[in-house]
Amino acid sequence: MPEICRFFGIIIRMFYDEHNPPHFHAEYQGSKAVFDFQGNMLIGNLNSRTAIKLVREWIDIHILDLNTAWDDARSYKEIKKIAPLE
Repeated sequence: MPEICRFFGIIIRMFYDEHNPPHFHAEYQGSKAVFDFQGNMLIGNLNSRTAIKLVREWIDIHILDLNTAWDDARSYKEIKKIAPLE
C-alpha cells in the first residue's frame, strides 16, 4: 500500500483499486484508522485526539490532492506524494 504522506509520526497510505467511498488509511503509534475525505473516521481508532485533529486539518488543506490520488489509484496510475503538515 503506497505511502502518500508522513507528518508528526502519522503515516497516510492509499490502496490501489479500493472500494468507495473515497478514503485513506492512517497509522499513528501502532493504531490504525480509515478516514473519508470529509474527515470522518470510518473504522479503527488512532487513540490520539491530537493525531485525529491533525489528520482532519491535513484533509482540509489537501482535499484536491486527495481526490487526484484517489482517481490515480482507481486507475492504477502512480499515486503522487502529498505535502505534509508543517
